[in-house]
Amino acid sequence: MSLRAVAAEDTNKYGGQLVYATSSDPRSFNPVVAKETSTTAITGYLFEGLTRTNGETLKVEPNLAYKWDVSVDGLSWTFYIRKDIVWSDGAPFTADDVLFTFNDLIYNKDIPSSSRDIFTIDGKEFIVKKIDDYTVRFDLPMKFAPFLRSMGTGIMPKHKLHESVKNNTFNFTWGIDTPVSEIVGTGPYLIDLYQPGQRIVMKANPLYWRKSEQGEKLPFIEKIIYLVVQSPDIALLKFLEGEVDSVGVRGTDYAILKPMEEKRNFKIYDMGPGLSSNFIVFNLNTRKNPKTGKPFVDPIKLSWFQNKEFRRAVAHAIDKKRIIEITMNGLGYPQNAAVNPTVEVFHNPDVIKYEYDLDKARRILAKAGFLDRNADGVIEDKNGNKVEFNLFTNANSQERIQMAAIIRHDLEQLGMKVNFLPLEFNNLVSKLVGAYDWDAMIIGLTGGIEPHFGKNVWVSDGQLHFWNPGQESPQTEWEKSIDEIFTEAVQILDDRDRAPYYRRWQAIVAEELPLIYTVFNANLVAVRNKFENLNPTIHGGVFNELEQIYIKQQYR
Repeated sequence: MSLRAVAAEDTNKYGGQLVYATSSDPRSFNPVVAKETSTTAITGYLFEGLTRTNGETLKVEPNLAYKWDVSVDGLSWTFYIRKDIVWSDGAPFTADDVLFTFNDLIYNKDIPSSSRDIFTIDGKEFIVKKIDDYTVRFDLPMKFAPFLRSMGTGIMPKHKLHESVKNNTFNFTWGIDTPVSEIVGTGPYLIDLYQPGQRIVMKANPLYWRKSEQGEKLPFIEKIIYLVVQSPDIALLKFLEGEVDSVGVRGTDYAILKPMEEKRNFKIYDMGPGLSSNFIVFNLNTRKNPKTGKPFVDPIKLSWFQNKEFRRAVAHAIDKKRIIEITMNGLGYPQNAAVNPTVEVFHNPDVIKYEYDLDKARRILAKAGFLDRNADGVIEDKNGNKVEFNLFTNANSQERIQMAAIIRHDLEQLGMKVNFLPLEFNNLVSKLVGAYDWDAMIIGLTGGIEPHFGKNVWVSDGQLHFWNPGQESPQTEWEKSIDEIFTEAVQILDDRDRAPYYRRWQAIVAEELPLIYTVFNANLVAVRNKFENLNPTIHGGVFNELEQIYIKQQYR
């Protein structure tokens, strides 16, 4: 009798399904080139790293590697890989997969991997060597404080992907048209079915290696299902109808849902400020489209967006209190700094704060030469050009649409003509990081506990340096300063000693305003009372340690 059969007979924990709602289809199943959560939400179940971060203690723990050694100088790390791990197609997991992930994928200049920014320090890469089939060594160019945490990066299967690297097709490999049986991982789940525009079904990986503390084979839940829905309103309706097991609760829905908890048999978990940010960003891209020879951004608009006083005036036109009251029913938090306040060791509470003040914003604009010279209600720059631009956000977020409406209204009170254009999320991301065809955008970033993992956004040559990505050298002194901060801070091993560097970075961001922050959502999640072993945490989420959660017998 198999271990699973014994465990199921003894514990009755196995089976059932967890159903989520998602507003967007994944763009691919390739996490190396992914830049959007619609993809990484799925691939996070499929791929694992050498280490993992405990969502409750935030400590780094062994994962695909069962232990590691570090040299006295902190520059050489040796990982010992578990010998009982296989890929979901039965192929052995070895050191070759680790070398392939770093040397052939992350450090491959022909592959647009955001991870390359994280694993490059002052322009220098890690040297990754195979000691034997189950031992790998990383030689670092200098000390790297979040190294162990960074080893949570998902390892990819060499035997499935090396041919695509050799023939230069990797960037298009494992797209959404790939037969799901071709996609293999070491994670707790596999993709079982993908129906575009409808659902993604994942099933428990029968070859998954982890076991519970009692020796039970994991995961317990048999299927994870994402239903693709058009809007959060439909997701909420499906939750109330019992089709979805968990849903993020918007502030506007809280007052309706809270009285229903007992009758509808669910619970709302409040985990404080959400880790994801919301901000308005202007396109400062100075390059030309290589296909057309034309600038990505109209030079007239670019001159406005590059003007810090223009951005400062916009910051004073963000009515955070009203946004929280109207879009979140009061259940939100103003954001002023780049680091979430729940990350107390790094968060800077003393950055410049831009109070809502339209009169002050008008004075700033006037001093910078933006005036309504012909009394038509629209301000012109010093050369007489009317200030008009397009503002984008994702159409499937009612909160962001309402936020955009509030911001647009106040900007128009300042005399700006703002054309609001909501787009489907994946199309929005394509504009942002591919076509660079946009003026201004309200969007957000997922957050975490390690500032360095946002390096791909903050350093001047970063893949996600939204406002002006991939610079060959910093175009401004403040961007140069941020580059230096990220290079220096990452070499300091004690978080308390690193903190002043990251606080300085947050101060620069608040001063220069490449991103103009708005508000955090309250992290509210409604969950049906069908799950056992839930242990919600701020950083691990409501389904922290998902593979150890199981479904009550009566709900199967």
